[in-house]
Amino acid sequence: MKRTQIQLPDELYRELKQIAAQREWSLADALRRGAEYVVRVYRFSGDSDDWHPPKPRPLGSIMLSSDELRECANPEALLDCNQAGEDS
Repeated sequence: MKRTQIQLPDELYRELKQIAAQREWSLADALRRGAEYVVRVYRFSGDSDDWHPPKPRPLGSIMLSSDELRECANPEALLDCNQAGEDS
């Protein structure tokens, strides 16, 4: 097993300590579990030819025309676009 030092933002440290205490884990155990989760989720073989992005999931119809969708690309118009999708 390797020893290492890390730096955590204060708020993240407090939240992690609280979660660890609730589950009766040590801080080190909570960090190991988090690291194991990241490795599982982001496992990468190292050979870029083997990796493919996940297939898109169906998210339903947005019910907007191409022009309305282009308009929605503007973050300031997001509220208007959400309302337009609900009206359709």
